[in-house]
Amino acid sequence: MAAKTVAKERIGLIGAGRMGHAMLTHLLKAGYPVTVNDASADAVKRAVAAGAQSAATPADLAKDCGFVIIAVGYDEEVAAVTGGPDGLLAALASGALIAVTSTVAPATMTALAAAAAATGVEVIDAPLCRGGWAADEGALLVLFGGAPEAVARARPVYANFCSDLHHLGVVGHGQVGKAMNNLLLWANGVALLEAGKLAETTGIDLPKLRDALLISTGNSAALEDWDQLTFTWALKDMQVVEQMTDAAGLALPLAGAVKELVKDARRVKTNGGPDWTGKKKGTRPA
Repeated sequence: MAAKTVAKERIGLIGAGRMGHAMLTHLLKAGYPVTVNDASADAVKRAVAAGAQSAATPADLAKDCGFVIIAVGYDEEVAAVTGGPDGLLAALASGALIAVTSTVAPATMTALAAAAAATGVEVIDAPLCRGGWAADEGALLVLFGGAPEAVARARPVYANFCSDLHHLGVVGHGQVGKAMNNLLLWANGVALLEAGKLAETTGIDLPKLRDALLISTGNSAALEDWDQLTFTWALKDMQVVEQMTDAAGLALPLAGAVKELVKDARRVKTNGGPDWTGKKKGTRPA
């Protein structure tokens, strides 16, 4: 007798941009039906072309989905898609689960979880690490924060686009993990801008130096992925760190310096920056 096929629950996805679309593609490939909502008509059109359904508002999406992933860019957008008459909490049934994959402040998560609990909806944070290339390959890292049962429900869904899944603690702790990851990433990123600038004054072959550093104590993910490092979200990430620092009443001068330095780092990197890989000069294969 053939094994009985169990239908997979419909996943709601709010935010179908660079990361969201990659996640969507993996979910559809795994057989999950997906409904998408996005403020961008182009993003929705692309998602529908890939095989998803669309919903006009988050509330409309919530009527058909008991598991919703939020993949928008900012804390304010998370609040907008969850609150109000057109938000998720106005329509999600009791027992539904919201997983916030966006990178937001831990305080945003705890506030959302409290509001959702009043309607019988569970919330977890599930920010993602490693960037767009890992999303395409299904090799992201997810940092969960939330109740063990809710995280257990999310694991098989996230396993379709994440190769590593870590549960760090209660709601908000996933975002704490992401903030600390980002602090270290951007500290290394701005250090590489300065180290590269200094090294270039000596006439050293920077790609040769990079090869040595990659197998030494100066290595970092920022150095390994230098060509993909854009600093696009760096200021926003460091603002989350700053908010946490202020709330804790801590003086963290290095974190403060990194926050200021990333403001100019994006421009420097966009205009070239230190040529750690040699690709601009054609000395290394593309």
